[in-house]
Amino acid sequence: MKIRPLIILAALLAAACAPQAEPFWLGADISGSAGAEKRGEYYYNHTGDEPVEVTALMKEMGLNAVRLRVWVDPKPWGRPGQPVDSTDFRGLCNKEDVLYNARLARDLGMEIMIDFHYSDGWADPQHQPIPRAWTGHSYPQMKEDLKAHTVEVLQLLKDNGIAPKWVQVGNETTNGLLWNNRGTEVTEHMGHSRLDPEQYAGFLDAGYEAVKSVFPKAVCIVHLDNGYDQALYDWNLGLLEQYGTRYDLVGMSLYPYWAAGNGHTDADRVIADCMANIGHVWERFGKETMIVETGAEVVLDDEARMAESIRQMEEIVRAARSTPHCLGLFYWNPCCRPRGYRLGAFDMEGRPTGIMDAFVSRPFNR
Repeated sequence: MKIRPLIILAALLAAACAPQAEPFWLGADISGSAGAEKRGEYYYNHTGDEPVEVTALMKEMGLNAVRLRVWVDPKPWGRPGQPVDSTDFRGLCNKEDVLYNARLARDLGMEIMIDFHYSDGWADPQHQPIPRAWTGHSYPQMKEDLKAHTVEVLQLLKDNGIAPKWVQVGNETTNGLLWNNRGTEVTEHMGHSRLDPEQYAGFLDAGYEAVKSVFPKAVCIVHLDNGYDQALYDWNLGLLEQYGTRYDLVGMSLYPYWAAGNGHTDADRVIADCMANIGHVWERFGKETMIVETGAEVVLDDEARMAESIRQMEEIVRAARSTPHCLGLFYWNPCCRPRGYRLGAFDMEGRPTGIMDAFVSRPFNR
């Protein structure tokens, strides 16, 4: 009997049955791209004269995932001077727009992250406005509203053969979700993480339950800003631990540009502190992390500042790839032209800048 061939065969079978390591996820939030195309703004690769649909362009550049935000009941909008076409949902970030973009990504073989804002518009640490239709509801009612909205959107995707890999339950919920403010005054604080921490934790847990009821294998993400701020993560995630909130993964935002506005002017220190915090979150809470938002300033008329932005993005990519328990990195709105918001990664003509090149570069594989 020849033992060696049997040993080799057994080894091959074991290798075939062993779970395969996931790739390092490199993605982009392209939620506004369909709306920009609707307005007549197109995007190109480095060399072509014909526009390329944004999802396909991201795939062409080497990205393997997209992130899509969803709002509850956004108001239809149109181009200046033209009537609103409420039948054209592209760019609205409602469930129909999410389905439209998710189909494009699925058909290209890209993984999908759904980002629930639980608002009719933008939600971030300074603003988490309660949807108009949910105004005046009690805490139990609001939890049911959140769950019903979550299930409705995800069921629509499921009915169309789309299974998101990740679902964010809230967007940058550092200060909670589902609270209203007037300037710096919080006027309704039902889900505010400091003023009503138990209800904040309860909303996130209700979202987790809703996600798993449709997609049991989806990875539920809690997303906080300022990834470099360890104390913030200890406090916020500590609340969730205290109240038994369920989630699978931590999402971080990492923006050296905005950190500088908060007095953290050393970009390399901000990046290093974020990577150290990823390790800390794993040790303290047993959760892995994805950087679900990042970006750098496009400054086309200042060569030195542009070079520094490219260098920062190269360092973010290098550090994220080499940090244990960091599973991926997403650029926020890379296709945004550098007008009011300057942290996109494309120029005014709709072509990728060196920042995008730095983001998609793959110095080594994980």
